[in-house]
Amino acid sequence: MSKALTYPSTANLNLNDIPEAYRPQVTNFNQYLIDGELKTWNGNMAEVYSTIRTENEKGEMTPTLLGSVPDMESEPALQALESAKKAFDRGKGQWPTMRVRERLNCLERFADKMKNHREEIVKLLMWEIGKSLNDSQKEFDRTVDYIYDTVEAYKKLDQKSAKFEKEGGIHAHIRRSPLGVVLCLGPYNYPLNETFCLLIPAIVMGNSAVFKPAKHGVLLITPLLKAFQECFPPGVVNILFGRGRKIAQPIMKTGHVDVLALIGHSSSAVALQDEHPNKNRLRLVLGLEAKNPGVVLPDADLDHTVKECISGTLSYNGQRCTALKVLYVHESIIDEFNKKFSEAVDHLNYGLPWEKDVFLTPLPEPNKPQYIKDLIEDAVSKGAKVMNKKGGEMTYNYTYPAVMYPVNDDMNLYHEEQFGPVVPIIPYKDINEPLDAMAASDYGQQVSLFGRDVRKIGPLIDILANLVCRVNLNSACQRGPDVYPFTGRKNSAVSTLSVFDALRSFSIRSFVASKDNPYNNEILESLLNSNESNFVSSDYIL
Repeated sequence: MSKALTYPSTANLNLNDIPEAYRPQVTNFNQYLIDGELKTWNGNMAEVYSTIRTENEKGEMTPTLLGSVPDMESEPALQALESAKKAFDRGKGQWPTMRVRERLNCLERFADKMKNHREEIVKLLMWEIGKSLNDSQKEFDRTVDYIYDTVEAYKKLDQKSAKFEKEGGIHAHIRRSPLGVVLCLGPYNYPLNETFCLLIPAIVMGNSAVFKPAKHGVLLITPLLKAFQECFPPGVVNILFGRGRKIAQPIMKTGHVDVLALIGHSSSAVALQDEHPNKNRLRLVLGLEAKNPGVVLPDADLDHTVKECISGTLSYNGQRCTALKVLYVHESIIDEFNKKFSEAVDHLNYGLPWEKDVFLTPLPEPNKPQYIKDLIEDAVSKGAKVMNKKGGEMTYNYTYPAVMYPVNDDMNLYHEEQFGPVVPIIPYKDINEPLDAMAASDYGQQVSLFGRDVRKIGPLIDILANLVCRVNLNSACQRGPDVYPFTGRKNSAVSTLSVFDALRSFSIRSFVASKDNPYNNEILESLLNSNESNFVSSDYIL
């Protein structure tokens, strides 16, 4: 039988007990954005609940109602697609032919308006997905910074393109052009930041988009619909609410989506690709699952390593694609590591997102605690032990992190991306054991390598760089800074998402070529002086 995790402040939580600044307001949002119009939805609505329970009028503890959003059908989804197609207009639309400067002005106006909704969105991040106050604030601020960084990155890209090249008697003016219509689907764990890391570079490069928020973290998008409407031409951004099978699948079946931009599970990405009748014309920009390992060498500084592994495995309860989801520890130090790590885990504070110094917070998915419990019980039945005293203690919306050791490949925990608070530890004798496991894995995003001896670290880095896309030396895996490449091998990613790379992922190189002769050169000079073409231009933004 599972142990109960006792936490007094969640036992009989009344809304009046919550500080007013963090108290939720019920938001019944019945609008959606198509063709530059905020339209009213008169159909079914989907209620949005937080797994944080509060006392209702009858004195019962129930999930907290946060509001409702449209539960839309396929018809408006197809209307949104038509709107995006019209805005792109086979490359003839106002947005794809607009000057870079003007598109960037639209983006900056949007960022300025977005900042006005910080408090509201941060509150919804806490309630909808259980993210701590500090992390919710960081997600909002990082997203705004990402938008401004995108503006600066595009300026630099445009500066490099504002010239003619000459090779083999041919003048070439090379720029990046948009791809067409983008279907944008974000994740629940970073519903603002990672979603906008897809949507913002997609539209600023001149594409039009249809965007559907994730199932969890949906209300927090609603304050921004008016800003999207006011800052971008009609049809550039279309925002819908509902289930993927009613929204995304019908859109993909038309074959009119040029880019599928998705952060989520590979099974969802494959299912949507299979709906598209013209796969060769479909560009993929995907951030998918990972099983990032931490490899602890015998000479690692254990105090530092434990600190980084706590952050890596359990920040936001392990609900990050970049989380450390398995730890390989050399057998010569395994006992000491397990002791230090387990004690550190048991000292982590569990509580409500807005409470001071909270680290572990409620899980947003109602079924996730049972899933974590099942992983623990499966591992125990096959020889693993829960190493920390609090491991596996449960509430209705949380399972306290369980440190599981020794984990082997018979266990579900070894194979599945747990995406939650359970930490598998595997001992190794020979370094080829974790290397072979990584090579056999379906994933290849990042690895954390902990050690000191450069004679061992150097050759390992050479191998690991061929298995994953980022090797973190004595530090936890992470996405940022956003200027660095973020991608993965195998089933972990398609395309690269960073401030600069995302601009490339959502565009293609196009150029004007002209033979070097007086007739053509005169025309090119006239073009450059006339400002008749937004593409052929040597102007750039400082």
